[in-house]
Amino acid sequence: PEVMALVGGALAEGRAGAARIAEPGGGRVQEVQVRPLAGGGAVVLIDDVSAAVEAERMRRDFIANVGHELRSPLTAIAGFIETLEGPAREDAAARARFLGLMAREAERMRRLIDDLLALADIERQQARPPTGRADLGAVVERALAALAPQAEAAGVRLERRGPDRLEVTGDADQLEQVVRNLVENAIKYGGSGGRVEVGLAPRPAGAGLAVPAAALTVRDFGPGIDPVHLPRLTERFYRADPHRSRAAGGTGLGLAIVKHILTRHRGRLVIRSEPGQGASFVALVPLAPEAPEPARS
Repeated sequence: PEVMALVGGALAEGRAGAARIAEPGGGRVQEVQVRPLAGGGAVVLIDDVSAAVEAERMRRDFIANVGHELRSPLTAIAGFIETLEGPAREDAAARARFLGLMAREAERMRRLIDDLLALADIERQQARPPTGRADLGAVVERALAALAPQAEAAGVRLERRGPDRLEVTGDADQLEQVVRNLVENAIKYGGSGGRVEVGLAPRPAGAGLAVPAAALTVRDFGPGIDPVHLPRLTERFYRADPHRSRAAGGTGLGLAIVKHILTRHRGRLVIRSEPGQGASFVALVPLAPEAPEPARS
């Protein structure tokens, strides 16, 4: 009806018009422009702006989420300062406790800012896939060595499986971040199972990839994740359990970073989980092509 009214105005009165029409239930969004023609009649231009509208919605949500994530620790720190300036001014034990809490909140902000900068840097490189070679086996070893103290403190045993060496086309530093993010999440949220398996294996082309890939599998034996959350886990700031995630020091950006790194590497992330059955995260990265044999003299 809205489009017909615009067309009617153009035909009867020579009046141009425009409207934005959204399908009910969050469907397509279209911009319609109607222009009268000098010799009679009218031209109707329809532009599907759904992607632009969705991008703007995501931008607004992202800004709102960043503001919320930064406001919470800042509010806590301001409250601690007020207490230290008042009732706890002469209480040494209270001062020590509140200073410790302030340090924790400041560290939370630092992690959030580091993750935001990392995500922005990865997005800038998205159109330029890596061309170098990386030994994913060595990447996994470095990541596990760095996370060993955290795993030990949580009472979690890290179990490495698969070949020692597996070459992929990729950026070793970014791939190490993928391993660390996945294993750290497994320790934090699946560590109640007492162990985390980190496997590495070659896979033939398939599963959404046109070329053979290395499959990095990080599996925990914790409480698992309700399947309703799985499609959204890689969204920025999405948390299956917001309170538990913040208590564990999560920024809500770890899996988003993993997804963007794998997208840049022309790989993908597969997540499987059921409540009570733990969770499995499989990062697929294209294998490096066979090195050409040296020419015979």
